[in-house]
Amino acid sequence: MEKMRIQYQDELDRLEAQTLNGLDLVIGSLDRTMEAVEGRDIELAEFVIADDDQIDGRYLEIHQGLITLLATQSPVATDLRLISALLHVIKSVERMGDQCVNVCKLIPLTGTNPPANKELMDRILRMGKQAHSQIIQAKHAFADRDEAMAQDLVRQDDLIDRLNRECFAIALEIGDDHDRREWAMTMLLTARALERIGDNAVDVGEQVAFVVTGLFREFEDASHPI
Repeated sequence: MEKMRIQYQDELDRLEAQTLNGLDLVIGSLDRTMEAVEGRDIELAEFVIADDDQIDGRYLEIHQGLITLLATQSPVATDLRLISALLHVIKSVERMGDQCVNVCKLIPLTGTNPPANKELMDRILRMGKQAHSQIIQAKHAFADRDEAMAQDLVRQDDLIDRLNRECFAIALEIGDDHDRREWAMTMLLTARALERIGDNAVDVGEQVAFVVTGLFREFEDASHPI
């Protein structure tokens, strides 16, 4: 019985480590996505799209492993909270990977030499850096069970939300040229995807609070209207 319990704990620890490693996969995907956006690199964008299979595979592996633990080990309350939280976190990982794919699918639509607006592009790149920072913070908060660090993701997410609103304002003033307006619309879709990645990082933070306290609640002001 003791040996089985040790094996169970080892498997739960492994699944948590693999889940948090999934956030590292997303960081890599996001960084390549932003490089492709900045350089209008269609080949790199196609690589990100194809490589999303790795994130999807990680999601399926973790999901199945956690469901198996639920079905076979009858976890106690504390472990049950952790398993539930990990199921939510790995789903957020999968969603963040999908948002990177969504951005990369837009890159060929802008062409190799679009009539880009420097102000709008600057905001987009800043959003990417902020999303990168939030994912790292969410990972550390979960690994350390740091509820205060998790709660701080709301403040961090305010920065992405503000940049998203600025993108919208700039796009409204982009002018009447058809090509410029079309480019601006793809950038707004990009900004929206990055804003959602920030929201997903906050979702991970909410799961930290759940593991620590046993109570789930959405963080106050975690999302704002555009």
